[in-house]
Amino acid sequence: MNASPTESRDRVEAIDHQVAHLWMVRTFLKHADEAEDDEELRSVVRDIYDFILAVGPIDDVRDNAAYLKMAKKKLSKLRKATELYEEIQPEVSGHTNFVMAAKSLRLALDAITKIINPPVA
Repeated sequence: MNASPTESRDRVEAIDHQVAHLWMVRTFLKHADEAEDDEELRSVVRDIYDFILAVGPIDDVRDNAAYLKMAKKKLSKLRKATELYEEIQPEVSGHTNFVMAAKSLRLALDAITKIINPPVA
């Protein structure tokens, strides 16, 4: 069954709230000195940005269904970036900021996944 326009818009807004977290993680990692010499870390940054860019700013959303479809399409890339960052984070740095970035990235991914693929009642 298709979601109502209001339900679809609520889902778009909920994803956008998580995109704010993705943006902060991406910005932190992008500007970290550790990213200069670490191709895997730079790929994580690019893949996070790819998801953000694909869904675009919420103010530009005219078609909720298209937004949700694009978010679903890009979800696997975001998942792979999250898993890669969780794997390499201890090698990149054990500093609390990097640990919290991994947690924040995972929380955002999990929330977006639940929004895109809601449990069937």
